[in-house]
Amino acid sequence: MRIVLINPNTSRETTERMVEIARHTAGGKAEIEGLTVRSGADLITDEAALSKAAEAVAEIIGRFADDEPDGVLISAFGDPGLDAVREACSCPVVGIAEASMFEAGRGGRRFGVATTTPSLVDAIRKRAESYGFGGQFTSVRTTPGDPAALMGRADDLVAALAQAVREAVELDGAEAVIIGGGPLGDAAGDLSRRLDVPVIEPIPAGIRLLLEHHYGRRQEALAGGGRGT
Repeated sequence: MRIVLINPNTSRETTERMVEIARHTAGGKAEIEGLTVRSGADLITDEAALSKAAEAVAEIIGRFADDEPDGVLISAFGDPGLDAVREACSCPVVGIAEASMFEAGRGGRRFGVATTTPSLVDAIRKRAESYGFGGQFTSVRTTPGDPAALMGRADDLVAALAQAVREAVELDGAEAVIIGGGPLGDAAGDLSRRLDVPVIEPIPAGIRLLLEHHYGRRQEALAGGGRGT
């Protein structure tokens, strides 16, 4: 299986880290290729940047038009450009917000989001509602200060997100908390190992959903062939 991971921000370093996380999750079951958009912000922190990212993602589709992969992962938490890529591709296309919300909300579980971008709180809430989780979604808890500055201090980032996770659980009643951001992938992995509450990592959630879809379809085809259909 070949998966293309699209990074909707312009940081190639971020793309490389997200691809590493995706490959670790896939565990040899998929080849992961990273693509970085050519224009926009190096860190998506507000709705204007999110909108530009959606345009940049739509423009990048042509780079694999003649060699379509088996799956595409939109690796920014606002899922920018998701609908455009789905319209253009016949393969499964998943956004990391979408995948992590489906994982967090399984079984009717209430969930919240911890992130670094207060200017995207409304956009995240609207995404949860659009995916049918309005009744399960509890809150978005954000870290204090400038998101870009915090991203440059790994230990402070993890500590601030840990506090946001605790607030989502203790104050808002979340039963699971998503770490809301593709560039927060390393911090999400750290927190999932460190905290006692269920912490959902968006990139692994997206890869798992694509693998389920791909290998689930293969199993269905094999079962159908065995029945002579």
